[in-house]
Amino acid sequence: MHKLKLSISFLLVIVFIISLSLPCFAEETTYVWSSESSPVNSNITENNIQNNRNFNTDAILTNSSEEDNSANFNNSLNLESASAILIEQSTGQVLYEHNCHEQLRPASVTKVMSILLIMEALDNGKISLSDSIPCSETAASMGGSQIWLDPRETLTVDEMLKAICVASANDCVVAMAEYLGGSEEGFVQMMNDKAKELGMNDTTFKNCHGLDEDGHITSSYDIALMSRELLAHHPQVTKYTTIWTDSLRDGKSELTNTNKLIRSYKGATGLKTGSTGLALYNLSASATRDDLSLIAVIMKAPSTKVRFAEAQKLLDYGFNTFSFKQFGKKEEIVKTINVTKGVRSSVDAILAETAGTLIEKGKDKNIEQNLILEDNISAPISAGQKLGEVSFTINGSTLSSVDIIAKNDVEKLNLFTMTKKVIYSWIDLLRT
Repeated sequence: MHKLKLSISFLLVIVFIISLSLPCFAEETTYVWSSESSPVNSNITENNIQNNRNFNTDAILTNSSEEDNSANFNNSLNLESASAILIEQSTGQVLYEHNCHEQLRPASVTKVMSILLIMEALDNGKISLSDSIPCSETAASMGGSQIWLDPRETLTVDEMLKAICVASANDCVVAMAEYLGGSEEGFVQMMNDKAKELGMNDTTFKNCHGLDEDGHITSSYDIALMSRELLAHHPQVTKYTTIWTDSLRDGKSELTNTNKLIRSYKGATGLKTGSTGLALYNLSASATRDDLSLIAVIMKAPSTKVRFAEAQKLLDYGFNTFSFKQFGKKEEIVKTINVTKGVRSSVDAILAETAGTLIEKGKDKNIEQNLILEDNISAPISAGQKLGEVSFTINGSTLSSVDIIAKNDVEKLNLFTMTKKVIYSWIDLLRT
């Protein structure tokens, strides 16, 4: 029996050596596109694709122009607020705007950026939800919206987030800022650095809470940018922003969400209110229905009633006018590609991101899918390597495009990889 195993192992070595001198024949290519998708047309040329990952405004909106990366609607919804914007969350596509770059005081909507930095620290492992955060004299003396922290008191990050997101607690956000930035000033610098990274060119932060301070300004456009960043990359934040009522300190401190849309608007997911005597009434409101996620920002509304009514008007406009048609989810297999000269005969080609497009309702039947992807590829291949691209067009205009990437590494077949594979096969054979 032992001699038989050795003979089989020797034959395996001979087969692998011979295979190096022969072409590698890969297995048949198979399509495994979503059954709910339209058929993919792969018979196209490179010229059919526009290298544009943003939606084509002209293809989905009417009476629009590409000025300042937004559509000018001339306040067709007759908003009373000084500034407003509506965007689609996954792409940032502007669906409606009114004075969206006007620099105004954000009030407590400032806390969207503070929350974003807290969530990043959580995801990066710098802090955990169970970490205890101390309260300084400065944090305890903030005033405005607060839960009356005591300088001798500590709360967990989880409790701090709940107080900030639900009750807009100034004392808690300052305590978190001091903990993460070493001081509030250090944290504010982090906020401005992040704003610059996100392209928030209308914004200068002077504090982390939003109380009125000269030079502390932003725009509805920039609020939409940071709101999108928070929701898109840290969706777990909605665990806090969707709370209507809760409590802290064993029920002694009652919390009620300052965002009334959480209770009254279908699909509401957040996000943050803000108001002061100078800023008037602001709101970043987010909601999701039928795979379509929207963010509506209102700034300098004359009253809290108008603030919520106009945010709802924007969201209603978005949900009534547009839909999000999804063709495939991130990492879904588009096709299995033959691999030549590799240790494996094929590799799965997957979507780098969720594939879909925003479209006016009733026009989704006119969308065409175009696929650029080779049937064969030579090793070596790295996981994440771009293999092709799928785009979605309507009447010749590209709506969006998504990269198609390799799911796994495929090493090139050579003497070393062949020997390694034979040795592993030999060991497995001897174990049987």
